[in-house]
Amino acid sequence: MSDSLDSLRRKLSGAEQLGSVVRAMKAISASSIAEFEKAVEALGQYQHAVELGLRLCLDDRHPAVTRPITGVDRPTGALIFGTDQGLVGRFNEVIADLAGETLGKLAGPKTVWTVGERVCPSLEAAGLTVKKRFGVPSSVAAITAIVTELQIEIEGWTAAQQVGEIRVFHNSPRAAARYEPTNQRLLPLDAAWFQRIREIPWPNTQCAQVLGDRATSLSALVHEQLFISLYRACAESLASENASRLDAMQRAEENIDSVSDDLRRSLNRLRQSSIDEELFDVIAGFNALA
Repeated sequence: MSDSLDSLRRKLSGAEQLGSVVRAMKAISASSIAEFEKAVEALGQYQHAVELGLRLCLDDRHPAVTRPITGVDRPTGALIFGTDQGLVGRFNEVIADLAGETLGKLAGPKTVWTVGERVCPSLEAAGLTVKKRFGVPSSVAAITAIVTELQIEIEGWTAAQQVGEIRVFHNSPRAAARYEPTNQRLLPLDAAWFQRIREIPWPNTQCAQVLGDRATSLSALVHEQLFISLYRACAESLASENASRLDAMQRAEENIDSVSDDLRRSLNRLRQSSIDEELFDVIAGFNALA
């Protein structure tokens, strides 16, 4: 009887310790979500300033940034954001399914880069070969370094392919700690992008002009626009990852509470049974002596 009591006490103690770890992970995930969402919001004004510069550089004399895509067998480069850590539910499987379905409809060779190790098995199961894997940044401060590496890799591939296109796949956060998979085509810049930039309203009535060489300014601004797009995708993926982990930890906490309650009830029943047996022994002994 005492062995069973000790066993239940050990299980209950383990459940309580695991519950403490889960609650700590919930707090970290909730804090991280807010941190990465603020990073995305902070990009807004900077992106608007870059787009105003692009609007100023792009006029009727510079339509060459739009590059028509011809041929059905053009190469495609795909950047897919996953995770390096677990406890995120189906986070990696969801984005891998979208990437596999989308890329499967495109003809031509595929070059795949991933941010995160855990998304790779699902991609390989879908028939995609991962060319290079990048680590997932652990904080907002680390995003810039990884995005710079990604930008160098992508721009080098684009320069070599000439007619290729770049697609980015990542999970985007939604309300109530949810997310959904999304993808966007970053390059080449098309007529729709050109038209959107030209239609951005100028913030005031003052006349502005480009200082220095217009082509050089345009190249630098397009480079910065690509950086912003990659930074946003990375930050949104990290916010979604923590939202998924928060949801998983919430379910784990509920399960741990349920198991702890069952263990407490079992422990109380066993203790009561032990006390009853001891009382019966005392009464039986008293009756025997009487």
